[in-house]
Amino acid sequence: MPMRFPRLRWVPLLALLLCVAPPLAAQDSGQPSGTITVTDSADQDAAIAVRIRDILHELEGYEDVTVAVNSGIVTLRGSVLTSEDLSRLNVLAARVEGVVAIRNEVVETTDVMRRLDPAVQRMSARFWQLVAYLPLLAVAALAFLLVLGAGFVLARMKQPWDRIAPNAFIADIYRQIVRLAFTVAGVVVALDILGATALLSTILGAAGIIGLAISFAVKDTVENFIASIMLSMRQPFRPNDAVEINGDEGKVIRLTSRATILLSYDGNQIRIPNATVFKSRIVNFSTNMERRFSFDLGVAPETDLAQARQLGEETLLALPFTLWAPAPAAYVHEAGDSTITLRFQGWIDQTQTGLLAAKGEAIRQVMLAYAGAGIAMPEPGFRLLSGTPAEAAPPAERPGLPQPPSPITEGVASTGVSDLEGQSEHDLELIVEGERRESRGKDLLNPAAPTE
Repeated sequence: MPMRFPRLRWVPLLALLLCVAPPLAAQDSGQPSGTITVTDSADQDAAIAVRIRDILHELEGYEDVTVAVNSGIVTLRGSVLTSEDLSRLNVLAARVEGVVAIRNEVVETTDVMRRLDPAVQRMSARFWQLVAYLPLLAVAALAFLLVLGAGFVLARMKQPWDRIAPNAFIADIYRQIVRLAFTVAGVVVALDILGATALLSTILGAAGIIGLAISFAVKDTVENFIASIMLSMRQPFRPNDAVEINGDEGKVIRLTSRATILLSYDGNQIRIPNATVFKSRIVNFSTNMERRFSFDLGVAPETDLAQARQLGEETLLALPFTLWAPAPAAYVHEAGDSTITLRFQGWIDQTQTGLLAAKGEAIRQVMLAYAGAGIAMPEPGFRLLSGTPAEAAPPAERPGLPQPPSPITEGVASTGVSDLEGQSEHDLELIVEGERRESRGKDLLNPAAPTE
């Protein structure tokens, strides 16, 4: 059986690589390639040296490089500024006809003054270029200032911005947009005069990236600003409206570009960020003239509930500040161990009557009516089971004991309606008006604007 030598199949491939390798090495080393002539000429060597010197003389950075040629072998000595200049020497010399080999002995210079000289020259050239451009720069700056000034003058005018804007805040936003548009237009005109409009895309791109980064950093502030714009346009309440926002109740003083300011019924000032106001449930008690008040009264379990309800409704309807439509109502709200709770509801015109005063007077009148009709209020009682039956009986059932005075009829006089003008609420309105007059910031609420 003949023996096989599988490795012999790689021999042709190795021979091919050996043939290709020398040219690659010569090409990578920067040495010239091609055939070498047999004859040697001193005139040719001199011509090669002159040609290489002329080439290097025209190029910057090769002033200190010397060239010597002997038998077609080029020897380079001296120093250059950068490594790029050093590597370019072999390429330049190899392209000259007749060069057999290159001996590159050039090194990078370490002279500080020589290394700084190109930078000084570049700065000097740019300075004189700037001086030459000064008249053109002055014209471009003048054009920019003219366009910018026109924009600021237009933005400072009261019309048409105050007429087309629903409030002062939106008018200021329109003015800011006009100023920004004229500023960009001025920059475009100036760059066009200078012939550098390509810079505009770079500037706008950088401004967009910076604006995006800032918007993420001040997300809450931006959200509050947008909420202020929406609230100023929608006008969900008026000055002096009684509102409840996010659990805070009071009268509206003003709406600023950052917060909604309320005056609580305790006299405290409440500042709520507009972003919170915009996302919260807003209860406006002043939108409708009619407003309902309600209160609870307890009666004894043995009371005729139908009579108590009817008497309560008639008493509320007889009050001068109670509206006939919607009509007052009374119903059994809750039944306890020793108390039956009745709930009474009545409606008033809150532009004529204060809610708290009307509610207080209605409670007083219903209690007087119940006292006159003999309807007893519930009293806490305890039954003691020890002792004789007569001693264990409640005081009301034990003969011979004085009866306690009624807590309703004792000391109650029918003095009629009092304080129905809501003096306390009127005083709060005066405080709100004073706050609005003393306010230095702009109020975004416009009483003449439509509300949502």
